[in-house]
Amino acid sequence: MRSKRPSSLSLFSSAFSPSPTVSYCSWTTTWLPRSEAPKPSITDRCIALFQSRISSVREVKQIHAFCVRRGAPLADPDLGKHLVLKIVCVSGPMGYAHQVFDRIRCPGVFAWNTMIRGFAESDDPRPATRLYSRMRASGVEPDTHTYPFLLKAIAKSTDLKEGEQVHSGCIKNGFESLIYVQNTLVHMYASCGDLESAHKIFVLMPERDLVAWNTVIKGFALNGRLNEALTLFRDMELEFVEPDGFTMVSLITACSELGALALGRRIHVYMTKVGLTKNMHVNNTLLDLYAKCGGISEAQRLFNEMREKNMVSWTCLIVGLAVNGFGKEALELFSELEREGLVPTEITFVGVLYACSHCGLVDKGFEYFRRMKEEFHIVPRIEHYGCMVDLLGRAGLLERAHRFIQDMELQPNAVIWRILLSACTIHGHLALAEVARAEIFQLEPKHSGDYVLLSNLYALERRWSDVQKVRKEMSNEGVRKAPGHSLVELGNNVHEFTTGDKSHPQSEAIYLKLAEITKLLKLEGYVPHTVNVFADIEEEEKENALSYHSEKIAVAFMLVNTGPGYNGKSRRKHQRQHGIIRFEQYFSLLGMLHRR
Repeated sequence: MRSKRPSSLSLFSSAFSPSPTVSYCSWTTTWLPRSEAPKPSITDRCIALFQSRISSVREVKQIHAFCVRRGAPLADPDLGKHLVLKIVCVSGPMGYAHQVFDRIRCPGVFAWNTMIRGFAESDDPRPATRLYSRMRASGVEPDTHTYPFLLKAIAKSTDLKEGEQVHSGCIKNGFESLIYVQNTLVHMYASCGDLESAHKIFVLMPERDLVAWNTVIKGFALNGRLNEALTLFRDMELEFVEPDGFTMVSLITACSELGALALGRRIHVYMTKVGLTKNMHVNNTLLDLYAKCGGISEAQRLFNEMREKNMVSWTCLIVGLAVNGFGKEALELFSELEREGLVPTEITFVGVLYACSHCGLVDKGFEYFRRMKEEFHIVPRIEHYGCMVDLLGRAGLLERAHRFIQDMELQPNAVIWRILLSACTIHGHLALAEVARAEIFQLEPKHSGDYVLLSNLYALERRWSDVQKVRKEMSNEGVRKAPGHSLVELGNNVHEFTTGDKSHPQSEAIYLKLAEITKLLKLEGYVPHTVNVFADIEEEEKENALSYHSEKIAVAFMLVNTGPGYNGKSRRKHQRQHGIIRFEQYFSLLGMLHRR
C-alpha cells in the first residue's frame, strides 16, 4: 500500500499556493470569512514547510533552496531556528547547520540549544562547549534544556575539567536541582571516569528515576567496578525500582569484560524470569557474554532459541566460535549465513579470517579475503590484513607473510609488524624478526612486548649477550614490561594474580596448595617445559620460576576455595607460554586432590 504522505513537491506547491485555506497551514484564521483571511507572509510559509514531516537532508535542502529563491529572510531568528532544528533532527552535517546558524541575526536560546544538541549527537562533540562560551559571551542566558545537551557532549568527549566548569555553571544558574540535569551530571562524571563524583550526585538526588539508576550502574560497570554495580542493582531492587533492558545490558557488558561468566549466568536467569530476554539487543549482549567468556555451547543454544536475529547476532557467534578455537564450526555457521541470504559485514569477515588462521586454512583464508573484496565490496581494514598476516605466520610461511605486508594497500601499523615478529619468535626466524623489530621501533619505539619477543628469540638461540643487550636497551629507554596476570571468578568477585604474587590475604594457603599441585603433577608425569624460560639460569631455577606462574597461583587459589565438582574459568591477560595443560584440565585435579 502506497503511503499517503505528501511529496516534497506537493508541500511546496501547497505552501506557495495563493489559496489561504490549506488545511495544514497554521496561519489560516478560521474565524474570518474565506475572503477576509489574511495572506500569510513568506516567512510564515517557509516555517510551515519546515514544520512539516521532513525525513532527509535532501528534503531540507530543497525547502532551503525554495526559501532562498522566494527571498525569505533566513537571518530572521524565527525562520533560522526552524531551519537549524530540521538539519539537526534529520542528522544532517553539522557544518551545514553551523553555516545557517552563523547567518541568524541575534539567535535566541532555542537556536543555541539546538546547535549544542546537534554537536552532542555528532561524531565530534567538542564544538558544543565552544558554542556555549559564545552563547554566554553574547548575553544569552541558558535555560533548562541547555545543560542536559551540553553535559551529554562533554560526556562524549570525556573532558572532566570542562565538565566541572559546566557543573559550576549549573549551580550558579540554579539548574542543579532539576532531575534531568542531575541525570546528565551523573552520566558525565561516570563517562569521564570520576565515579566518586557521579555516585555523590546520585546519592544526594532527592528523587531517583530509572534513568538515574541505569546511568550510575552503567558507569560503575563500564569502569570495571562490577561489585559496586551489583550493589547498586540490589539497592535499586530494595527501592522497588523495576529494572529494564538497559539495566541488564550494563551488568551483562561488565560481566563480559571481566570474564565473570557465573555471575552473567545468574543475571541471564533473572532476565528470563522477568521477561527481559525477548529483546534482540539484550540477547545479542548475552551472546557476546558467552562468546567472550568461553561458554560457546550456551552461546549456540541461545542463538538457536532466538526468535529474531540480525547480523550482529550471527557475527557475535561466528567471532565467538573463532576466538575460542572452533574454527570449523565458525566457517560452517558462515556458510549457513550465506544460505539464509544475509549479507556479512566487515566484522563478520574478521571472525571468518580468524577462524581460517586458527585452523591453518591458508588457501581458504585467501579465498574468503578475495570474496570479501570482490563479491561483497568490503574494503579491507587493518584488522583484516592482521588476520591474513597471522594466517601466514601460524602456518610458518614467514617470507610470504613479509611480502604480503609489503604489498598491503594500507600502511602497515605496529600491530601488523608485531604479528610477524611473534610468528618469527615461534618459528625461530631471527633475521626476519630483526627486520620486523626495526619497523616496529620506527612506529612504537617503547612498547615493552616487542623487546620481550626479540629477547625471547635470542634466548632460544642461546645468544645470551644479545639478550642482555636488549634488556639493557629497555633499561636505558625506561621501558618496563607490564607483568602478565590471571583472572579467576569466585562468587561475585573477580580475583587477579600476577607471577610470584603474595599480596592476597590467603597467600600462605595458596602457596601450600601450589606445592601440593606441583608434587601431584610430577607424580602424573609432568615435566616443566623450561625451554620457554628465557633466562641464563640453572634448570632448577627455571622450574622454580615456572612454579610461581600467575596461572598456577590462580588455580591454587580456586582449589583452596572450592569443593569437588566445581567447574571454573580463567582469563589470561598475556600469551600462555608455559602451559602444562589447559586450564579446564586443572580442575580435573580438584577431584584428585579432594580424594587424597
